[in-house]
Amino acid sequence: MPDRVFKTAWFAKAARKARLPDAALLRAAREAAQGKADDLGGGVFKKRLGDNRFRSILLTRSGEFWVYVYLFAKQDRANIDEDELRAFRELAALYRRKSAVDIDAELNAGALMEIGDGH
Repeated sequence: MPDRVFKTAWFAKAARKARLPDAALLRAAREAAQGKADDLGGGVFKKRLGDNRFRSILLTRSGEFWVYVYLFAKQDRANIDEDELRAFRELAALYRRKSAVDIDAELNAGALMEIGDGH
């Protein structure tokens, strides 16, 4: 199970619109940590959400934490393209270099939100 699960401010807004509660996101991140997600390489994963109506892009650092960064409706597009995948891999590499202090700074700035039990 991942130690911590986050969502970006952009993802939080998209998830709200899609009516995806934090409990569902937390459950999906746990499933991803158990290998129940599509591994796109470089710390980037695709996970189905909302009764298979949505796809999310998650970044991970060796299971220490997961970050939801992108959400799209299956009806709107089939998948992300190669340029987007390359950008998500670069973002994942950036997150792997972040320290706990960096993460806390992003939380304090509102760029990231933590999803946790009871939140």
